[in-house]
Amino acid sequence: MTATPPPLVVEGLTTSIRLDGRLHHVVRDISFEIRAEETLALVGESGCGKSMTALSVTGLLPPIASVTSGRILVEGVDMVAASEKTREDLRGDRIGMIFQEPMTSLNPVLPIGFQVGEALMRHHGLSKKAARERARELLELVRVPAAAERLDAYPHQFSGGMRQRVMIALALACRPSVLIADEPTTALDVTIQAQVLALVADLQKREGLAVLLITHNLGVVASVADRVMVMYGGDVVESAPVKAFFDRPTHPYSQALLAAMPRIEGDGQLKPIPGQVPPLTEMPSGCRFQSRCPLRQEICDRLPEMTPVGGDPEHKVRCWARSE
Repeated sequence: MTATPPPLVVEGLTTSIRLDGRLHHVVRDISFEIRAEETLALVGESGCGKSMTALSVTGLLPPIASVTSGRILVEGVDMVAASEKTREDLRGDRIGMIFQEPMTSLNPVLPIGFQVGEALMRHHGLSKKAARERARELLELVRVPAAAERLDAYPHQFSGGMRQRVMIALALACRPSVLIADEPTTALDVTIQAQVLALVADLQKREGLAVLLITHNLGVVASVADRVMVMYGGDVVESAPVKAFFDRPTHPYSQALLAAMPRIEGDGQLKPIPGQVPPLTEMPSGCRFQSRCPLRQEICDRLPEMTPVGGDPEHKVRCWARSE
């Protein structure tokens, strides 16, 4: 029996921005795949290329950015080579996206019932009446209380947690195979975060979703992810199953991220990473973490390959000091 291919496969993706007449790589030659019912977490500081990776996958890059090499396969269709119409057909239908802040992502002047149902009218040809009924079902699915009575409510009439549930309903309206969640629990309190994450996990199993989770919160990663990819300056510097990542972080940047996490034990002092991510126009050509790395060597001016950690093909690191 032939194995079903993963819903999302990214091969050698490079995304670039033209600034001052030069092309700068904001995402540099990254590859990954996500299988059905699997969650891959992208982690790293702001400016490391996480959201640009998501925008590349969905074909929603800003005008100054473009995919300059690689392939992005969504159910076998290459989003890079496809026409804009094909990309529009896939977005919202086969690819769903939960954006960071639902208050700015939802249209403030349209009722949420229409916003959830609009994708069904666009992609599945449903009538307004049928789309409204399906919107009610979706709001019930994401556990919005009194869903039928709230179809005509506006985004500002919902709490932050309820707005995020509406955003999830909208993302899942057409039953996509790929769900991209970009900081889905930003600005929510801890209790609501847990509820939203549990809801996404439940829907993932029910619908067989491949989930790309973008987050700064390593606690969230530990609780919901199957695999982790650490990005820095547009490069993937470490990729591992979630348990291996927390048990044996190998890249100096991964170790620094974990050391910076607040902990109950110890003296309570945070350990921030010295320095900051360089501006795009000042990125070094080799390892982009080298200016902040305690293990820097002269060879770091060249970019290393990803190599297995301890012979584990599922756990790889991009670091000269850690290469075996």
